[in-house]
Formats: sequence, C-alpha cells, structure tokens
Amino acid sequence: MFKNVFGSGFLVRTAHVVLTWIITLILFLYDTELRKQEETGQILQPVLFVLLVLVSVLLYFAVSLMDPGFILSEDSDLQFTLGVTEEQQDMIPPSAKSLRRRRCGHCLLQQPMRSKHCQACQRCVRRYDHHCPWIENCVGERNHRWFVVYLAVQLLVLLWGLHITWTGFSPAPSWPPWLRSNGVLLAVGALLALLALVVLLLLGSHLYLVSMNVTTWEFMSRHRISYLKHCGADDNPFDRGAARNLWGFFCEWGGVAWEQAYFREGNDPV
Repeated sequence: MFKNVFGSGFLVRTAHVVLTWIITLILFLYDTELRKQEETGQILQPVLFVLLVLVSVLLYFAVSLMDPGFILSEDSDLQFTLGVTEEQQDMIPPSAKSLRRRRCGHCLLQQPMRSKHCQACQRCVRRYDHHCPWIENCVGERNHRWFVVYLAVQLLVLLWGLHITWTGFSPAPSWPPWLRSNGVLLAVGALLALLALVVLLLLGSHLYLVSMNVTTWEFMSRHRISYLKHCGADDNPFDRGAARNLWGFFCEWGGVAWEQAYFREGNDPV
C-alpha cells in the first residue's frame, strides 16, 4: 500500500522535512511569541504548534508514499465492467466507448473510467487527478482525500507560523540595524507567506473541483476526454450536487464503479 521511503522522490521528501524543522527551530530560537511562552513556562501553545507541525509532516509522508490507486492486472477487468450492463455499454458514444475499453499503451491493462496513465510514475491510476512534484506521487482515488486534508493542515501551520514570525520582529531606529536584527525572520516570513498563498490556492481549487466531482485532469482536458467531450459545457455525469459530492469524497470509503455512476437515472450519455 505504501512505497519505499528511500525510493523515487527521496531527495524531495528529505528537503521538505528538513526545511520544515529548520523553520520551526528558527521560530523557537528567535525572540518570538513561542520562545517567550516557553521561557515563562506556558508550554501549551508551543506544544500544540510542534504537534501540528508533526501532523503535517506525517500527512505529507502518507500522501507521498501511499498507493494513489494503481491499477493492478488482477483487478482491472473487474473494476472496468463493475455495475454496467451490456445494453448500457452500447449506449455510450463510440468515442467514449473506445476510451473506456482501450488498453493502456504503456501498461497493457484495460483502464476503468476516469483512470489515466501517469508518465512520471509509469503506472495507470484510478480516478487520476494529477501528478504532484511536491509529494513526488500521483493524486488519485486512494490518496486524494488525504491530500486535501494535508493541504488544510499545512495551511494552518503556515498561517500560524507567519503569525509567530510577526511577533518576533524587534524595533530599530533605522532600516540597516532593523534588517540586521530581523533579516532571518523576514526571510522566513516571506517564505511562509509565499507557501501559504500557494497552498491556499491549491486547497481552494481542489475543494471547488471536489464539490463538482471533477478531477484536475478532467477539468483541464475535458475537450480531449471521450466520455466528457460530448457533454455540454456545464454537464457533468458524475455530479450529485455539492453536498453529496463533498460527503462522498470525505466520508465514503472504498472504490466507486464510475461506469455505473455515469448511467445513473436521468443521465443521457448521447
């Protein structure tokens, strides 16, 4: 279920973890709110902050090393046809039918609906969303929800860290001495602000797409995906409404037969 931590992406993971703990250490070494509370024996906030950082690191490793939903030879045929009758297969337009029944030119496995071959991982992934260089792993059916949870926790850590950095700035009579005494914290604050902005945009975009039951790949390449390009611009055969989409994404476990969802009552595939 999990990849080797020393395998592909080891350097990226190491850099992420080292940078995380270096910044955390800096926030404790300088005259910030954390250090003042630690020196006065008020350890609740420092402990909570370290625990939150630790949770973010553990979530990072989870989504980075977790199997995102790689298609295995023994389950591809079952997953591909689950819940779809022969009559329904014939209802799909020719272009969509050819995509759903095709064999991957790289893996030579039949691809279930919403799956895609990842060139970076060299594997086919169920409900493929995207390949993330930050975690050096695909985001797919099995780890997508944990990826979104990780982004939320990471955003909390970054915003809290930004607040702590702000409390550590010391006044000075002019800019040169101020920069000398606050230069490191200023660099840390700028980095945290930039990362927080990136994570906020990622989290917002993923929650928006999840609320519509659309993957990043489907959103970006809709015009080239055979089971979607025949639909109207605002038509999504997998959409069950924002509330049910979010509930299904975060609270329902196990694989989904997307072929069956494609033919739910009221959906016209032509």
